[in-house]
Amino acid sequence: MTELVVRRLLVDMQAPMPRHWCAGDAFRTALFNALSMSFPVGEQFFIDSVRAGLEALPDDQQARFRGEVQGFVGQEATHRRLHGLYNEQLEAHGLVNAWGPRSMERQKLLRGQDARHLLAITAAFEHFTAILADWLLRHPDVLGSQDPRLATLWLWHSAEESEHKSTAFDLYQALGGNHEWRITWFRRITATFLIDVTRQTLDNLRRDRSLWTWRTWRSGASFLFGRRGLVRMTYRPWRDYLRVDFHPRQQDSSQSERWLAEHRDRFAVVGSAG
Repeated sequence: MTELVVRRLLVDMQAPMPRHWCAGDAFRTALFNALSMSFPVGEQFFIDSVRAGLEALPDDQQARFRGEVQGFVGQEATHRRLHGLYNEQLEAHGLVNAWGPRSMERQKLLRGQDARHLLAITAAFEHFTAILADWLLRHPDVLGSQDPRLATLWLWHSAEESEHKSTAFDLYQALGGNHEWRITWFRRITATFLIDVTRQTLDNLRRDRSLWTWRTWRSGASFLFGRRGLVRMTYRPWRDYLRVDFHPRQQDSSQSERWLAEHRDRFAVVGSAG
């Protein structure tokens, strides 16, 4: 089992943020803001899913996972709270979060579902966040220096996503979840995620009045598809999930370990479980 440490990030998320906090770039700022808008609702779903998965296990297997689930819940609850504060800042900038409410409506359709379906959905999302996290930890300069507090938030969040990337996956397997349903949900979540992040990013740009600016799209193309672009560099690890023998721990976590070791001054440990 993975030991998961719960940390309190030492940043003030209520201080005002610059309009284009991410390297002064409208596209990058809009994209990261869109992702933040999805986190409070999404992370609550992940918390509920792993709790349901733990409860669905036979009593003699629950002890194996209980500590890790507690750590997972602690980390995700902290992410949810900080991104909630972040999102309040976005509202003050005139942005409107449509992604979160849309996700809540979809989640209503999943009530009463077998815990394995909830875990398969969570594992798919956790794979997305893990590969994004690893890419960001390898290219922290994309965040720029306009707001060091937000750069710290994103890198800390990324490091913890890498830490707990296998929790939902392992619970799914422990409950007898099969490869076919894991991949079915992964394909569905891929399509849903790409549509949602695109819609919210475009709306953020529209409200920012930078949607129809040539500079915005030149930057976006480079950021997504350039030599070290997000899509270009994460396609292969995304595809790895389709393998029958895939496990999240097969993917490198060294960047997460390094960041947490080198930036201990940016957080306080408040608990651990494992």
